[in-house]
Order: sequence, then C-alpha cells, then structure tokens
Amino acid sequence: MAQVLLADDDIELAGMLTEYLEREGFSVTAVHDGESAARLAIEGRFDIVVLDVMMPRVDGVEALRRIRQAARVPVLMLTARGDDVDRIVGLELGADDYVTKPCTPRELAARLRAILRRVQAPAESAGPLSAGGLVLWPGKRRVEWRGRALELTSMEFNVLEVLMRNAGRLVTKKELSEQALGRPLARFDRSLDVHLSSIRHKLGEAAALIRTVRGMGYHLAKD
Repeated sequence: MAQVLLADDDIELAGMLTEYLEREGFSVTAVHDGESAARLAIEGRFDIVVLDVMMPRVDGVEALRRIRQAARVPVLMLTARGDDVDRIVGLELGADDYVTKPCTPRELAARLRAILRRVQAPAESAGPLSAGGLVLWPGKRRVEWRGRALELTSMEFNVLEVLMRNAGRLVTKKELSEQALGRPLARFDRSLDVHLSSIRHKLGEAAALIRTVRGMGYHLAKD
C-alpha cells in the first residue's frame, strides 16, 4: 500500500481526495500547510507527496524547495489551471509532475500510479546501461557521469533511462512522454522540455550528449 502525503489547505477538497485515494488502495496522510508537508516529507515515511501550490505560511513551491534540499521522494504538484509559471517553477525545482486544479480524484490517482509504477518498476535488464561516459543502473536508480553520481528526480531518471535504452536513435516526444512520464503527450505540455533542461544542467559538460531534434524529439549519442 503506497503511503501518500497530501498537502492542501482546502480541507473539504483534501478530505474528498483522501477518501477516494484510500478507496483506491492508497494510505493517505493529509496536512493543510506547506511547513508541515516539508517536515513530514523529509522524514522519509512516504512513497510520494502531493503539494498544492497555494497554501498558507509556506506555499507549495517553498515546501518543494525544502524537500529537495534533503530528500528525493517523488513530488506531484497541484497547480491552478493556466498558471504556467507555477508549473514550470515547480518542475525546475524538482517536482516530478503536476495536475491542474480543479482535478478529478480519478485523474490524481492515475497520475500517482504512473509515477509510482516507474519509480518501483523492476529493472528491464540485469546490467547497467552505458552511453558516452554515462552509466545508469535501472534497479538501483543510480546514474554516474565518469564516476560522478548525478542526483536526479524520479522523472528525470525515467527520461534519461528511456534515452539511454534508445541511445543512437531518435526518441519522439510521444514515446518519451508515454514511457518516461507514464501518460500521453498533451498539447502545450512543457514538462518534458523542463525535465530535459534540468537533466542537461546536472550533466554539465555531458549535456552535449543529448540533442534536441526540433519538432520531433531527442537523440542521445551512443558513444
């Protein structure tokens, strides 16, 4: 049973989401401010965290910043519809995905399952993947560049793993969204672009290994 930390200052909505998620087999702890969410998330008792952006005292963005300073637990953000700034900032700070409000409990449950499925999936091969000085261990969810460990979020790891499994060939945005994010590619969704930007930043000099093919997708050099 996946342990979910849900943070939303809308007590009625949080109660409704908690009730639905628990019927779907999740175990949910609900809090109503970002300070409590950050403190509990860092303790390591939860498999995934859901953060509403707009909360009192400490908002969801600041809570995410605090979490990422100390933990790699997957985080899904709840953002206002059409608020691209909060969405992109959240992804840049290390959120794994987002759902726009108002959202249905069913959509939230599906998105949580997609993230957890990728994080908890068994390795497709026993050995590590390697390409151009990068080495990735699927089972350990560990990546190194020339012996230096890279700290990636769960979705960043998924994106890089798909690219490395297909090193030397073009991976379309549609393929990458379905295989790495666990959902179909949506129009105007910039999640993949933000995740790739963050991966490149963390790769440093190795960023040149990943080439964007405009209008099509991404290509990771094999050697």
